[in-house]
Amino acid sequence: MLYSKVTPSQKRKAMRQALKPGAAAQFPGAFNPLSARLIESKGFDGVYISGAVLANELGLPDVGLTTLTEVAQRAGQIARMTDLPALVDADTGFGEPMNVARTVQELEHAGLAGCHIEDQFNPKRCGHLDGKNMVDLETATKRIRAAADARADEDFLVMARTDLRAVEGLDAAIDRAKALVDAGADAIFPEAMASLDEFEAVCRAVDVPVLANMTEFGKSELFTRQQLADAGIAMVIYPVTLLRAALGAAERVLEDIQANGSQNASVQDMMTRKDLYGLVDYEAYNQWDTGIFNFAVPGLDIESNASSLAD
Repeated sequence: MLYSKVTPSQKRKAMRQALKPGAAAQFPGAFNPLSARLIESKGFDGVYISGAVLANELGLPDVGLTTLTEVAQRAGQIARMTDLPALVDADTGFGEPMNVARTVQELEHAGLAGCHIEDQFNPKRCGHLDGKNMVDLETATKRIRAAADARADEDFLVMARTDLRAVEGLDAAIDRAKALVDAGADAIFPEAMASLDEFEAVCRAVDVPVLANMTEFGKSELFTRQQLADAGIAMVIYPVTLLRAALGAAERVLEDIQANGSQNASVQDMMTRKDLYGLVDYEAYNQWDTGIFNFAVPGLDIESNASSLAD
């Protein structure tokens, strides 16, 4: 009921324990707090919070338009709704190294288990688009060093993302990944790898966990969890999958209403009211204090509700 009783510190420890080479821990992307609870209910390892999703939720493209305040607030709302650890996309850190330090502290205080910071210029581009502009090695390592130094909880995960593969090739991306680890990165996110062999090469080159981004319509093939595990990957994210699925379903329902004058044909594909109420733990609120929350929950135990109200 209400929010998770698992502390941020416990979630951070759990995420670090999960990130082992070859574990391929699965972190689907949540697009709102309730979807984070759905991810948890299906038994996944953790929750990912995509910068693209946070921007798209506001009706904006993923080009660095969101602010630290917006990201920290929404990411915190999502993280507190689940017992799972949540990793958030912090883009380029929202400024210079001092801003990066503040970013880490804000996200830490918001209850996140970790974040990743990338090596693009701001405004940045989606990692699977062409025409990305990269900062130099000194700037990239300063960001990561500032992030690592700023955290109060040593278990808060600082992940470094490099987009250099698409601009200068795999060898350059691996060299940068090594430098980012030397600067204090706890894990590496090599963006837009072209093959399993490339993922495996990065895993061999660094002695920290490596993340694989399995986003649809991107430059990486949608490999299976087992394929990625065999390559040595520690974490797999599906950043925009649920948002795309939800918007696709919403679009079809709207078209159904337009075409048929009713949503009746689409009801069979919707989550039922009973399942939705179960996901938000409606009955627990009712049982908590019937003197205040004295409502019956349709589709649940009516006799139990009636008895509690009589008391």
